[in-house]
Amino acid sequence: MENRTLVLGASLNPNRYSNIAIKRLLDKNFQVVALGQKKGSVLGVLIDDEKKQYQNIDTVNLYLNPERQKEYYDYIVSLNPRRVIFNPGAENDEFVILLESKNITAEVACTLVLLSIDQY
Repeated sequence: MENRTLVLGASLNPNRYSNIAIKRLLDKNFQVVALGQKKGSVLGVLIDDEKKQYQNIDTVNLYLNPERQKEYYDYIVSLNPRRVIFNPGAENDEFVILLESKNITAEVACTLVLLSIDQY
């Protein structure tokens, strides 16, 4: 299976950036899995409401504020992604340091912008 993107902080609300990101990732033919507070689906991508040991995660897109990220530190590291993208509002120096100590690239960027300029 190809590498996948995990959208963490996924929302069913079509006005939320995490929801828009899922749609744009699919538009660009990326495989997407999602984790949020409420179960549901966005264009066929199921949003899980509990941590699963997803396989082949290349990128984690964070849409959680730094305080809410803390409970996910170990979980994200356990997925062994190549990189974690801290979208606007998710910037977290503490987590960046932890990720880099585990040889995981931490990128402060906007997924929607990266996709729009083909730099994802």
